[in-house]
Amino acid sequence: MAPKIDPIEGNWYEFVDDGRSFFIVTIDEDEGIIEIQDYHGNIEEIELEAWHELDLEPIDPPEDWLGPITDIESDDEDYEVNEMDSSEWSEPLDE
Repeated sequence: MAPKIDPIEGNWYEFVDDGRSFFIVTIDEDEGIIEIQDYHGNIEEIELEAWHELDLEPIDPPEDWLGPITDIESDDEDYEVNEMDSSEWSEPLDE
């Protein structure tokens, strides 16, 4: 078994036995629950007491780590921000 790894919100981990990767969404110490989300968007809960019994390794986020989090269309990934002059905002919008 791997050494004890503390759960850190936002960090990515991998189950050593099957290679599934996930990140920690939130840690609720009052409820004793760690909420995790895998790369495909599936959400699970792990009991805080059971965390240190798991065989885990910390990993770097996947290259496309936004995949499970957002519904960004592939053509939206390369959007451009146009500079706007604040003088364009001096009048209210027409109804």
